[in-house]
Amino acid sequence: MTEAVTQTAGASWRDYKELTKPGVVALMILTSVIGMCMAVPGWVPLDALILGNLGIALCAGAAAAVNHLVDQRIDERMARTRNRPIARGRVTPVNAALFALALGVAGMAILLLWVNALTAWLTLASLVGYAFIYTLFLKRATPQNIVIGGLAGAAPPLLGWTAVTGEIHGHALLLVLIIFAWTPPHFWALAIHRKEEYALVDVPMLPVTHGEAFTKLHILLYTIIMFLITLLPFATRLSGPLYLAGALVLGGRFLWWAIVLMRDTNPRAAIMTFKYSINYLMLLFLVMLVDHYLFTPGLLPFGYPAP
Repeated sequence: MTEAVTQTAGASWRDYKELTKPGVVALMILTSVIGMCMAVPGWVPLDALILGNLGIALCAGAAAAVNHLVDQRIDERMARTRNRPIARGRVTPVNAALFALALGVAGMAILLLWVNALTAWLTLASLVGYAFIYTLFLKRATPQNIVIGGLAGAAPPLLGWTAVTGEIHGHALLLVLIIFAWTPPHFWALAIHRKEEYALVDVPMLPVTHGEAFTKLHILLYTIIMFLITLLPFATRLSGPLYLAGALVLGGRFLWWAIVLMRDTNPRAAIMTFKYSINYLMLLFLVMLVDHYLFTPGLLPFGYPAP
């Protein structure tokens, strides 16, 4: 009891920052910002850019904190997560719950008061989907957990789009589809690398329930699907030739890693595929952003005339 109190008393702002999974949230906000930029032909209004992404980030941080809270027992037993603040007792479950509630309420208030209701309710749906439907139920119920639950994590580009336009557009849904298709090969690569730990805590990740060979095949199949989907922004004229070149090069590299993983010739292929997948998504969306501002009429000298 004394040790737990001492650990809790030692909680710092860094522990609460860790509860929000800042690296994950940063990638989400990058895609949200780019969703905003793709939604308008010119520059994004500053109030929507700042307040919209602040509200989305706060809600995403709240969902991450709930994930830490719900997964406390699992985190205590996994090497990758055993040093998390709640698992180590530095932050109590009650304080973590209050922190998550404060972040969620603040984020929703910002979106409702200064952005728009559509973005607020879509963000809330994403929060509930990740923090409760995925973490509480799907994660422990089915090896397809990350496929079904991945939709919540794919929402940020749509949220950014609606924050500046107030409406849902097919192009915004296409951006969501890219991340939705990216999520299974991204996460299953990590699941292969951490297969024994997931088996230890009885989480039915695909490598645990169906074996590594089955999972590697599905990583390759989903990577092919993702690669084809990433060509659609060019086909639908959302993006131009620079994006197409980037999608081909980056997607080709992802396919190469998926093939290396399936051939089982590199013992580090799973973790290397996982690490590359993070850089892949970030670079793909950045290339999309650069393409947008280079080839949009009137923004920079290289813009082509509207059809």
